[in-house]
Amino acid sequence: MAKNQPISGNDLARFSGPGTFMRLPSAADLSGLDVAVLGVPMDIGTSWRSGTRFGPKQVRNESAMIRPYNIQTGAAPFDSLQVADIGDLAINTFSLSDSLRIITESYGAILNHPVVPVAIGGDHSITLPILRAVAAKHGPLALVHVDAHADVNDEMFGERETHGTVFRRAYEEGLINPSKTYQIGLRGTGYSAEDFTEAAGWGFQQFLAPELWGRDLGQIGAEIRRDIGDLPTYISYDIDSLDPAFAPGTGTPEIGGLTTAQAMQLIRSLRGLNVVGCDMVEVSPPYDTSGNTGLVAANLMFEMLCILPGVAYR
Repeated sequence: MAKNQPISGNDLARFSGPGTFMRLPSAADLSGLDVAVLGVPMDIGTSWRSGTRFGPKQVRNESAMIRPYNIQTGAAPFDSLQVADIGDLAINTFSLSDSLRIITESYGAILNHPVVPVAIGGDHSITLPILRAVAAKHGPLALVHVDAHADVNDEMFGERETHGTVFRRAYEEGLINPSKTYQIGLRGTGYSAEDFTEAAGWGFQQFLAPELWGRDLGQIGAEIRRDIGDLPTYISYDIDSLDPAFAPGTGTPEIGGLTTAQAMQLIRSLRGLNVVGCDMVEVSPPYDTSGNTGLVAANLMFEMLCILPGVAYR
């Protein structure tokens, strides 16, 4: 069966064509797919700046510039994997709890097929229902979580399911393996001295941003890869892990973050993991009218596609 390919810029100008990720074919039927790209356009779980409901559309728009071969690594994901964009989930604009239910149920249906789902958010609250569905299929997951924030609050304004409580709930519900959970890029200010240390007590391995300044993150990624082995792994990438100089269009920016080069080093070094799902979250286009944040997010999503199991290298 012929593999889907992004429309070439030599066949149709990049400023035209379908509004899918990398101008891939859209699909309503998941049969035969290896990877399903989908949008979760939601920002009702955020606590500061809104706008991530526009994230999927912006990331797809900026992805039109990306070509199908990774010249730097040799990865050719579309030569070996059947990839399509399956559109956006129909979340409930007025209800966070109902939207989380819709995401879990939608992912359950998606995972009835042997596909790797790749989500474009949306605020980080989308990751909890995704983990519920993915863990229901694969069991407790190893987790690579790249973020400025640990997202382990107990409650926010009395709510237990928000973008800042995701990984406490995931830990409590047994969705993730705490000793195989890695949080990379943490920084900023906190509500108490225990904001990060409590999760470390659960077994989370945390890499604070100041420890990473000026470092090649390939070595850390390689150590994580060796530690995880062949366990089913989920990657959750919050764009605010990057310094606002590189990605200002996000809901909760923190200075002193990762560079785009470090982000690429980290993702590329995770090649070989048994990745069963991933997401890119917290892109808020209204706070970056240049589109640069969406461009960075789209390219990092392509880098994640390039390390999925079964990708051919040339």
